[in-house]
Amino acid sequence: MEEMIGNVGRAREIFRRWMDWMPDQQGWIEFIEFELRYNEVDHARAIFEQFVQFHPKAYAWIRYAKFEMKNGDLARVRDVYQTAVDMLDNEEEEAERLFLAFSEFEEGCKEIERARSIYKLGHDRIPKGKADSLYRMFKEFEERYGDRQAIEDAFVNKARFKYEEEVRKNPLDYDAWFGYIRLEENAGNKEKIRQVYDRSTANVPPAQEKRYWQRYIYLWINYALYEEIDARDEDHARAVYRMFLELIPHKKFTFAKMWILAAEFEIRQLKLESARKILGTAIGKAAKGKIFKRYIEIEWQLRNADRCRKLYEKYLHWSPENCYAWIRYAEFEKKN
Repeated sequence: MEEMIGNVGRAREIFRRWMDWMPDQQGWIEFIEFELRYNEVDHARAIFEQFVQFHPKAYAWIRYAKFEMKNGDLARVRDVYQTAVDMLDNEEEEAERLFLAFSEFEEGCKEIERARSIYKLGHDRIPKGKADSLYRMFKEFEERYGDRQAIEDAFVNKARFKYEEEVRKNPLDYDAWFGYIRLEENAGNKEKIRQVYDRSTANVPPAQEKRYWQRYIYLWINYALYEEIDARDEDHARAVYRMFLELIPHKKFTFAKMWILAAEFEIRQLKLESARKILGTAIGKAAKGKIFKRYIEIEWQLRNADRCRKLYEKYLHWSPENCYAWIRYAEFEKKN
């Protein structure tokens, strides 16, 4: 009303009194627009300063930066964005929007390295799952300016930090170790992959009860397969199998799977005698029906009838009440 009748000073005073009540964002915007209608840029700037203090949200900071942009003061724009980044709550829903606006501003100013740094900072600060648009825009940015590896490194480092926190809090969280290992395998650095495998397998279950080891053994299995298939390091793969087989408390429990995998690995390396030695040791240390069955299958595939017969004899000596073993032995003799 006061503005409509030309009483600008009175209207300004009413706005100021209204601001004392700390209204919502729209109230501040109306006051700023009022000052701009009369070309009072300094007044509008002062109101923006108050606005972002009472409403330190991404929307308010971006509005303030655009105001300075219209006035052509790039240094002020940068100061506004920098202050916003320093003050912003990383959990805010629109935090991503602020980093996008800041990086786009720097890119528009041809400050490519500044823009890249802001993208990386946003990625590091904004919680996972709330930065999808930032990631997409960063990829497009790097496609334009040629450092795709930088974005991959940034995301790997953030994920690496997350996994480090998880395994620090609970070294026996094998699922976290599996995730960490997958991350490093995708990154492709052989030494880092081995370091994480070594660190994860060092966390032996505290109790010698098989149920606590059920998940743990797959760290060793994956490690051995990585060395054989991806790293193509036969000696290292063999060492992994050997270390774990020595670690298992065979007097309390064993894992037939591990003995069989170790033997099959040697067969793939065309080292049949080594495979036989592993399976023979398994029978001597911790005989299991699965081990006898697999050993007999291997010898039968090689048409070593005498070895099969000896293995059946040992099988039945170890488990004379085993009907399956007797039936299979009889069928074997019938064929021979």
